[in-house]
Amino acid sequence: MAFQAGETVFNYINGEWTPSVTGQTDPSLNPSDKSQIVGYIQRSSKEDLNRAIDAAQQAQLAWRKLSGAARGDLLYKAANALERRLDEIAETMTREMGKTFPEAKGETARGVAILRYYAGEGMRKVGDVIPSTDSEALMFTTRVPLGVVGVITPWNFPVAIPIWKIAPALVYGNTVLLKPASETAVTAAKVVECFHEAGLPAGVINMVTGKGSEIGQGIIDHKGINGITFTGSNETGKRIGMGALARGAKYQLEMGGKNPVIVAADADLDLAVEATISGGLRSTGQKCTATSRVIVQSAVYKPFKQKLLERVKQLKVGDGMDPSTWMGPCASESQQQTVLSYVEKGISEGATLLYGGKVPDGAGDGYFVEPAVFDNVKPDMAIAKEEIFGPVLALIKVETLEEAVRTANDTEFGLSASIFTRNIGSMLSFINDMEAGLVRVNAESAGVELQAPFGGMKQSSSHSREQGQAAIEFFTSIKTVFVKQ
Repeated sequence: MAFQAGETVFNYINGEWTPSVTGQTDPSLNPSDKSQIVGYIQRSSKEDLNRAIDAAQQAQLAWRKLSGAARGDLLYKAANALERRLDEIAETMTREMGKTFPEAKGETARGVAILRYYAGEGMRKVGDVIPSTDSEALMFTTRVPLGVVGVITPWNFPVAIPIWKIAPALVYGNTVLLKPASETAVTAAKVVECFHEAGLPAGVINMVTGKGSEIGQGIIDHKGINGITFTGSNETGKRIGMGALARGAKYQLEMGGKNPVIVAADADLDLAVEATISGGLRSTGQKCTATSRVIVQSAVYKPFKQKLLERVKQLKVGDGMDPSTWMGPCASESQQQTVLSYVEKGISEGATLLYGGKVPDGAGDGYFVEPAVFDNVKPDMAIAKEEIFGPVLALIKVETLEEAVRTANDTEFGLSASIFTRNIGSMLSFINDMEAGLVRVNAESAGVELQAPFGGMKQSSSHSREQGQAAIEFFTSIKTVFVKQ
């Protein structure tokens, strides 16, 4: 079935769309116009969750016995289904989450590419032959799936993040229980429909929606979940890690960031400005890799600031389906209020608000906020320390590149960072000294290519990596085999 606007999205359990036993639903609202209901989401119970996990467990043995090539072929079919419905799913994402339609189309296209990438992984090696000290023995390694994987995903990338977790989980022989964020569960359901259209066997992928306190906690506690992969807040991630550790389940956490861009004295300022705006303000700053701190050497601070302000003032905030809109709304009222509260906090701490940071005039009945640019920011201010997850840029002046890197590293997070410089020595120093899992030179802090490992350092992750061939490390275990004739 294909869910239409305003309909109730059921859970997907054992190959069927199934209403929750609670009969309760919550509306998913359009953040550009909160009077519009995109759909209704099941407020599911532990009983629904248990049924889905049972289905995943029952399907897992047959699924893991399929060849990697056969599993990959089904992922390829899912990619084709997603590609056929690209505009429809992107529009649903824009109406449900708020990012502009071009951004939503780009994310959905990335989902297609991820599926095709992991479809190919089904044909790659899963082990090595190791010389044995016994000349009459054969010793080798292979990889085996974890079993049932719980996938808990956020609202900011409702297509790409679920797919970059689900695709490797499936191709390596696991079955999946997806718990999407309620704010974007209609979009997630359309992604699951693509797997259904591809012909995945019943129970291989399941989706249950509901509150984190009920369904998310149930995934943490359930002995039938062998691994949990999560993207979201640090608070929730730590709770998942502690719960999984307590019962011996494997876990993977991708959490927050307070990502810096360093603008060196020799930088191409026009390039740096465009990358700062793109990295910090696209998707309304609601990316874990979004630029938040802009650390600029004093020699170019004034011209950089002037160019940045001129460009930010040109950005149009509005409905993501409007072709003239550059930046959409915050995804929810709570997110909007969080951004506005940090703007007030920045002012109260003594930073200078140069532009924005308020609800724009004539914005309509949505969760809009103007992008904010702060000057005179000190590294110990809240807007320079805490993850805001919104369109707020904090400008920090430094004298030297060494001071810039020290300031960039002065945070509990370590997800991504970038530098703009023409000097090869500065580039190498930044690459070597920056405490982040993703470092980029003369490019924005946001984004990573799907074939490359992704993850953070310090409090930004559990120190595992997602995407690319690195994904096999989490979704499988190594088995060493010794054969004696």
